Amino acid sequence: MKKTLYLYILKEITVPFLLGFAVFTFVLLMGRFMNLADLVIAKGVPVFDVARLLLYMLPSFSFITIPMAFLLALLLAFGRLSADNEITALKTGGLSLYGILPPVIFFAFIAYLATTVITVYALPWGNTAFKTLLYDAINVRINISLKDQVFNDDFPGLVIYVARHDEATHKISGVLIYDERNSSEPSTIFARSGLIMTDPDRKTLRLRLLDGGVHRLQGKSDYQLMEFDSYDLSVNFNQTYKIVPTANELDMTFKELKYAMKLTGFAESIMRDLHLEFHRRLAFPFACFVFALIGVPLGLQNRRSGKSSGFSLCLAVLLTYYIVLSIGKTLGQKAIVSPIVAMWLPNLLFIALGIYLFKKTAAEQRMTIFDLPTRFVAWAQDRFASWRKNR
Repeated sequence: MKKTLYLYILKEITVPFLLGFAVFTFVLLMGRFMNLADLVIAKGVPVFDVARLLLYMLPSFSFITIPMAFLLALLLAFGRLSADNEITALKTGGLSLYGILPPVIFFAFIAYLATTVITVYALPWGNTAFKTLLYDAINVRINISLKDQVFNDDFPGLVIYVARHDEATHKISGVLIYDERNSSEPSTIFARSGLIMTDPDRKTLRLRLLDGGVHRLQGKSDYQLMEFDSYDLSVNFNQTYKIVPTANELDMTFKELKYAMKLTGFAESIMRDLHLEFHRRLAFPFACFVFALIGVPLGLQNRRSGKSSGFSLCLAVLLTYYIVLSIGKTLGQKAIVSPIVAMWLPNLLFIALGIYLFKKTAAEQRMTIFDLPTRFVAWAQDRFASWRKNR
């Protein structure tokens, strides 16, 4: 009987989990669609390359959406089981709340393994592959878009004009560049000739300009002219086309992080970021077990409010969790607490909360907070009836 029950509970969790994972991932990707569409429409990047960029972005979202979807699945599944009195039937048959916990822990373990694989392996691979593909796509686009005697504004803050561009040798001549990346001191650059160079390791494009001058306006009245024989103008693709937030420590594999943490001679802030990222990759997947302890009792306690409140309750829990996580990370970056405490703080607090909620629910003690909406509606109805009576 228990096997059948466990399979039934797993089925109840799986369907809303898949739905929640798809919805949360889509919502997070929506914030990047405009940038990706701009690559296709304005920059001429092939749709196939943009699809690959989407694939490489998925790990940076999946390690967040898996725990989110798991929490939502628990709230919806156990909220339905409670609302349909199926939990009451199980208790009548002699099965306690602790007896239905094994399939939840099993599902949490699967979610934990998936999140761990993503954070340890897929996340650094996706970030590195994303930046490499983006660099290659834009690099190819630059060679295409720098047409003779055409003003090119593919890069924000830069307008580039070349009289002649040799795509084979990457040489340019008759160069005019308007640079307003520093809005307080825009500059205009003239050069007789130049060369387009790329740095794959740093993901930068460099224009080496020869025999020209930089005209810069300083303030409202000051004017500066600097003539040069050779002048390098660099454009960083990671800064110009920031579609997903990436940092050096996010691009490292788990082995590279452990190796970098043992090095000396780096700034203290850099070492703290490395340690924070290391413990974040260990602590965040563990949130699946934390949400298992919280999701089950909250789903059962929320039975009177119906399924619709599962989403809002899920968002409230997640928001609280990420606020605590942000506070812990800030404390860790400022060296107020150690990195291990900073990253594990949300899990420790929520585990304590989950144990409290689980024991309270197992003892069939109703939490007052879930009765507040009913009490508020009753109070509002009484006030409205009293108002109508006294009119």
